[in-house]
Amino acid sequence: MTSISFSRIYLRSFVLALCSFAFAVFFQANATERTDLNGEWRFRIDAKGEGEKFQWYKTVPDGTEIVRVPHTWNIGKYEDHEGLAWYFRSVDVPALRPREHIELHFAATFYLSRVWVNGVEAGSHEGGHTEYFFDVTKLLKPGQNRIAVELDNRPTETSIPGLALKLKPGKNIWYDWWHYGGIVREVWLASNEGSLVRRQQIRSQLSADGTASVHDAVYVENSSAKEQKLTVAARLLSPDGKQLADKTQAVSISGGEKKPVEFEFAIEKPQLWDLDHDNLYSIRTTLSGARGQVLDEKEDAFGNRKLEIRDRHLFLNGQQVRLAGMTRHEESPWEGLAETAGTIKHDYDDLKILHTTLTRPVHYPQHEQVLEYADRHGILLMPEIPIWQFTGAQLANPKVAALAKQMLQEMIEQAANHPSIFAWSVCNESDMSTEGGRAYFHEIKEWVNKLDPSRFVTFADNDISYGADPKKEAANDADFIMMNQYYGAWNGPEEGLIKMLEHAGSSFPDKMFIVSEFGTPGVFATNTVEADKLRVQILRHQLDVFEKYDWIAGAIFWCYQDYKSHRNLWPGLKSGYVDHGVVDEYRQRRPSFFAWQERTSPVTMKTKWKYSNWYQTGGFEVSIGRKSLSQIPSYPLKNYTLRWELRDGEGKLSHDGHFELADLEQMQTLNAEWAGDPFVHHAALRLMLINPRGETETEQTLRFLYPVADGQEMDQMTIPGVKP
Repeated sequence: MTSISFSRIYLRSFVLALCSFAFAVFFQANATERTDLNGEWRFRIDAKGEGEKFQWYKTVPDGTEIVRVPHTWNIGKYEDHEGLAWYFRSVDVPALRPREHIELHFAATFYLSRVWVNGVEAGSHEGGHTEYFFDVTKLLKPGQNRIAVELDNRPTETSIPGLALKLKPGKNIWYDWWHYGGIVREVWLASNEGSLVRRQQIRSQLSADGTASVHDAVYVENSSAKEQKLTVAARLLSPDGKQLADKTQAVSISGGEKKPVEFEFAIEKPQLWDLDHDNLYSIRTTLSGARGQVLDEKEDAFGNRKLEIRDRHLFLNGQQVRLAGMTRHEESPWEGLAETAGTIKHDYDDLKILHTTLTRPVHYPQHEQVLEYADRHGILLMPEIPIWQFTGAQLANPKVAALAKQMLQEMIEQAANHPSIFAWSVCNESDMSTEGGRAYFHEIKEWVNKLDPSRFVTFADNDISYGADPKKEAANDADFIMMNQYYGAWNGPEEGLIKMLEHAGSSFPDKMFIVSEFGTPGVFATNTVEADKLRVQILRHQLDVFEKYDWIAGAIFWCYQDYKSHRNLWPGLKSGYVDHGVVDEYRQRRPSFFAWQERTSPVTMKTKWKYSNWYQTGGFEVSIGRKSLSQIPSYPLKNYTLRWELRDGEGKLSHDGHFELADLEQMQTLNAEWAGDPFVHHAALRLMLINPRGETETEQTLRFLYPVADGQEMDQMTIPGVKP
């Protein structure tokens, strides 16, 4: 059995910052000792479902193989295995200290898990995308300890994701993405002295005078049997790490008690978080014992920003915005759902090249590193739980509602400090015009409002695009409407789009809309090349249509990459990759990638040469400004830089310079000049608009060609009478 030694290492925030990859915001920073259990585990498929019968949780069976966790078994020889599989690992633990408390954490496992330690069941968990843990203090012993994990990735009528019974008439009730079973995110042991900071819930509210009122609820736990007298200190840190305030509270916590300790801070003239300026503040909390010894530390980032919906429009920090973006599945042929930091960063770097400022981002809770990237790079998110194509009867099932509440609570408690999140979505394309659907949304929205009253609550609706009776729609109770529509594909000919939008807008006259999905799968064309041509046509035409309706605040294209599925495939295939992305499953860019990149640039930029003589360049003139609110996308662009460089035909730099652009609200004309060079026959002028993060937001190249003609000269002519 694979084993690891449980060494005691204090992981403080600065160490974690050094070990994190480039786009990390903050990892947990604490005095709790953490032992990572990633890496080698033993693995075995349980095709006959006999593992429990033969007590694999006590003795590792024959036939296991070594895998590296995070891991999914649904790549390679077990790619379509639905059912049970097991993971095994040993860990060496020294003798426990008298008050030591140890937990076994899983950042995510898919889907239904049961966990044993030394042959004793520690607990179970249902769900595939959120963190959970078990108290294993009493299950551990000095020396070698065995961990066994049984996982089941089979969908049922009440699992989430589950069987898509709304689609039963079509005889394919698989959910729309792949069933990647496994320990798909990190695993670790956490040890402390029995008292810990479980989490922080940070809420910031901007007042009319611009002051940020920050409320921090620090959730402290005492896992010991005796009352503990503790001190909780909270330090407010600015985006550059300077301490702005320091507050302390003494608290007594009974044995086994969990208690929030609350702090209030005021920040005058805070630096605001927006789409171009991350401005992440943080609160570092320290928990100390009666003797002053540090028991635990935790640091979380947050942002000060104000998101409002007024008059069917979306406002960020008092300024109206209209946004665009793409969805992205957490999957690839090489990692499946068990994504690494490199894949996440690559894909989200691509999404920023595509000017993404808004995304759902897909049907299920996201990896922490996705949330951190969105915080740092200005992407508004609407995270969702994976209820897809459920019937009214499924939604009315108390088990479904209870599981949805559990998943939402886990997602919100783990993610809600991220300023990039502006709404929660509670389901997708389900029967929300039924009695069961309306009752589900009413109950779940009330639950989410209780957990997080600071954010909007909605769901992705496709009934509206099919002409459902608006009087029966649960969308009436949503804070705004997310509408999926596929005119030019599933909804029928594209000619019906405008009629549908007119009806939708008049049916919900007080609601802001976001088009949460549009695009087309490959099956609506004869081959992948023709499919992408159709994709280009749809994205260009439909964005032009959407922007004519000012109550449409954003549009999200489905989707970034091709993804694995049991449905929506080319004829004859029962499994494979859905042709739906602007890149294929290997991230090779299609023409639609560049079409979207061009169409969604947030600026208008027109450049022309200035000539000092006949076909002799002496400079250029560029007109530049943000797109207006009559267009999508449209949002403020401040503190940008326009860099330019002129290179000759051999690529040698001739001239360069830059313009500082404090505000691109209005179109402005800029000029650059240089001494004309009569010997330059070829040149390229490259202009790069750089955002405040130092990234290229958009670029343009203007090429110069000095016309040179050739032909037969006089001394080469043989016509009589013609002399040179």
